[in-house]
Amino acid sequence: MDFRLRSRAKSRAGFHSGRCRGANRPDTPNEDRQSFVFGNGGSAANASHFATDLGKSASDKVGKPFRVLSLNDNVSWLTALGNDYAYEDVFVRQLHNYAKPGDIAMSISVSGNSPNCVKALAWAKTNGLQTIALVGSKRGRMAEIADQSIVISDTHYGRVEDAQMGICHLLCYAFIEHPEWAK
Repeated sequence: MDFRLRSRAKSRAGFHSGRCRGANRPDTPNEDRQSFVFGNGGSAANASHFATDLGKSASDKVGKPFRVLSLNDNVSWLTALGNDYAYEDVFVRQLHNYAKPGDIAMSISVSGNSPNCVKALAWAKTNGLQTIALVGSKRGRMAEIADQSIVISDTHYGRVEDAQMGICHLLCYAFIEHPEWAK
């Protein structure tokens, strides 16, 4: 299995040579910015796990909290939005309430074509958020929209989801093991 960072604007989102550097990272804890992560099914579980690890474990080591929210964790709000509007609006409607320019929206999907993820990333990009797509080899619309695309070169859902969680762990453990990168 092979994965590569593909980007049209690496320096805008703070990724350099495969490593995050605190001075350029848009969600540095010293700034008033927030990260939103979301997905469906196994990708929703990965998004939730990532938000927990970044918000608790990485924040503990850095000494100041990362402001991170998994948009698939509030079941009552998610189902109200899906019922009253449409399932493709469940993430974008939450971004309307919380997001502001300079924040980060990261979506996780094997296909890269989940309508609710595509719609939320498109809105985020249009409204000045830094956008990241963590997708499988089909890439989909999410990879076309996002400022940063991390592509897992496989189509097997289980292997892609495992690799995606591995990448999320690597991001969190980068700050756990090197808290100075968030300064």
